Amino acid sequence: MPITKQYLKSKPQVKVTFEIAKEDAQGAQRIVLLSDHNNWAPIELKKFKNGKFKHSEAISLADRNDFQFIYKVTAEDGNEFTLLPDDADKYIDNGITDGGKNAVVVIKQQC
Repeated sequence: MPITKQYLKSKPQVKVTFEIAKEDAQGAQRIVLLSDHNNWAPIELKKFKNGKFKHSEAISLADRNDFQFIYKVTAEDGNEFTLLPDDADKYIDNGITDGGKNAVVVIKQQC
């Protein structure tokens, strides 16, 4: 589940691309990104014919060093579950008593 970062030279932004391979999507019909960079509003990942899901987002570097996120998956049978990438920069307790985690992407470049 690659997460890639591309720092823009013309703006104080980073383009973050979220990609989930067919094998990692676990039979998903739909996947949405939920993140604190946009107040947890769902962003639907585009599903490609090969079964891969992908979304790119330009995120301002002005007021944050990182952001938390999860993937919410809707399976073909209608069941929903949370999916975390295996390549996040770090993981943090989601604050719910179920012991779950949120993935974290660090976007502030080190000097």
